[in-house]
Amino acid sequence: MSQEKIDRRKEEKANRKKNMKKQRMMSMVRKTILGVAALALVGWLGYSAYDTYIAEEEREITAVDYHAINEYIRGLSE
Repeated sequence: MSQEKIDRRKEEKANRKKNMKKQRMMSMVRKTILGVAALALVGWLGYSAYDTYIAEEEREITAVDYHAINEYIRGLSE
């Protein structure tokens, strides 16, 4: 082995704990981001399915009688 390889191995060995800690941290960050993205996707799909279900239901039509209000306004203008 050349001296460069030996020096590189020593440096890698000296920084192994720091590198392993960095790798574990990045792994946790990736898992967290993927978990949040998956949760958002599931929430969005659930909301879309619920919205589709509600849109298909028949809605009751309500008629509003403005007769009393019109009479009141006519009474004010007299």
